[in-house]
Amino acid sequence: MSKTKLFSPGPVMVRNDVRETLLHYDICHRSPEFEEMFIDTQEKIKYLFQADNSYYALLISGSGTAANETVLSSIFKPGEAALLIRNGAFGERLQEILDQYAIPYVDCAFEWGQHPDTEAIRQALAAYPEVTFAAMVYHETSTGMINPVGEVGALCTQLGKRLFVDCVSAAGGELISVADKNISIATSVGGKCVGAYPGSAYVCAKEDILKSLTAAQCRNVYLSLYKHYQNAVTTHQTPNTPNVNLFWPLNKALSNIAQEGIERRVEGRQRCANILREGVKQLGLKILLEEHRSNTVTSVFLPSGVDLSAFIAAMEARGYTLYKGKGKFEAMGMFQIANMGEIYEADCFEFLDALKACLAALQA
Repeated sequence: MSKTKLFSPGPVMVRNDVRETLLHYDICHRSPEFEEMFIDTQEKIKYLFQADNSYYALLISGSGTAANETVLSSIFKPGEAALLIRNGAFGERLQEILDQYAIPYVDCAFEWGQHPDTEAIRQALAAYPEVTFAAMVYHETSTGMINPVGEVGALCTQLGKRLFVDCVSAAGGELISVADKNISIATSVGGKCVGAYPGSAYVCAKEDILKSLTAAQCRNVYLSLYKHYQNAVTTHQTPNTPNVNLFWPLNKALSNIAQEGIERRVEGRQRCANILREGVKQLGLKILLEEHRSNTVTSVFLPSGVDLSAFIAAMEARGYTLYKGKGKFEAMGMFQIANMGEIYEADCFEFLDALKACLAALQA
């Protein structure tokens, strides 16, 4: 079904049974059948995040950024501020949202590819009483780094703060366990490691936070967390017409994960990442990160003299879609290999063969 194999960090390759749900017969979102699917999806989202009954899940029509904007535009009351922890492009996306809504924040910034210093974060949390939420990215896709979410969650609990985490490219690829890591609110989307499609986003939040929301504090109309919660609780629906046709694939992809088991799913991602990393090293290529690495994204530098754009085009011609590095890393000839979707060990070995042949041809 796909012209190329997507070794890019979203959209991803999907299973046939997920794709087939796009052919679901037409249905109204104000119907009992939709409501039953909505409730079932909520429970499967909680399983994905290993959430206990103190959490509640909501479905958001839009990309992962829409879920993040829903949360960040809704959770702060006047006089409250965020502690923003950022070390890459998607931490800066959170910053853009905070800036857009004029939400005060303490900027705890680190270099791209630098693992955040938890002592600096502790000091910042302790120094600013107006900070009610820390905000950070679980898997910083622009580098492939896993950030110290568990450690920050523990600090937030000790200091009486809450933690919001962008899990957009982590859910389904990492064992998140929101309760164990003291994550108060997590977001993600179907079109990443879960193996569904873009446009089907979701939020998993402590229900006491959702209950405390007021309509007035939410700064967005369509992306109001208050409206989404009130409609979900009272009608098992969304406040506006949702991406009905995309919620069915999300439900199926989550069902597949539940059937397989989240631990087994994550182990499969780890095996594929290890194959890819060992393979590129054998080709003499340098990898950006040697520790704090995700299970699904590997950032690799091209040999000197190989043009990045030409390489991306040549791999596309061989049937593989890859991403260029972002920011300063693009100028350094970095590309990214992702094994987020329906990619298996045999696919990784085939990819490495294509990569070897492509580099040889370009260098010749």
